[in-house]
Amino acid sequence: MSGCDLCTLLAAPPADVIVWQDARLAVVAVDEPGYPGFTRVVWKAHVKEMTDLAPAERAHVMAAVWAVEAAQRAVMAPHKINLASFGNMTPHVHWHVIPRYTDDAHFPNPTWGVRQRDPSTGTLLARAALLPRLHAAIVEHLNRTFE
Repeated sequence: MSGCDLCTLLAAPPADVIVWQDARLAVVAVDEPGYPGFTRVVWKAHVKEMTDLAPAERAHVMAAVWAVEAAQRAVMAPHKINLASFGNMTPHVHWHVIPRYTDDAHFPNPTWGVRQRDPSTGTLLARAALLPRLHAAIVEHLNRTFE
């Protein structure tokens, strides 16, 4: 769909943005420096709401979300995982899967909330260093999920 940021991204993704994909969805690494491991699960067809998908399609999306969450927990060891599907600004089915830590900039607030602290640069670098392992684990979990 013209004007949709996610449709544009999926049509011509920058290198290393797509972590995994199949015919129906893509798992996208989000470049959010304060939140290493932030990932989106994006339905490829431009669909506005989860209930616009058939039940099997909804199950496919959520199986991918849960696989990404499992990989984040295994590799990143966050305090909590935030799952969110908004689409207010981009009305295209997608889920945010965000590893959260008690020392991140906004915790316990949402990532767009009031900043609580400056995160440690060393901690952010250490978490960012886990991204290759995280992406490999996401691929492994998704391949196992959709065998």
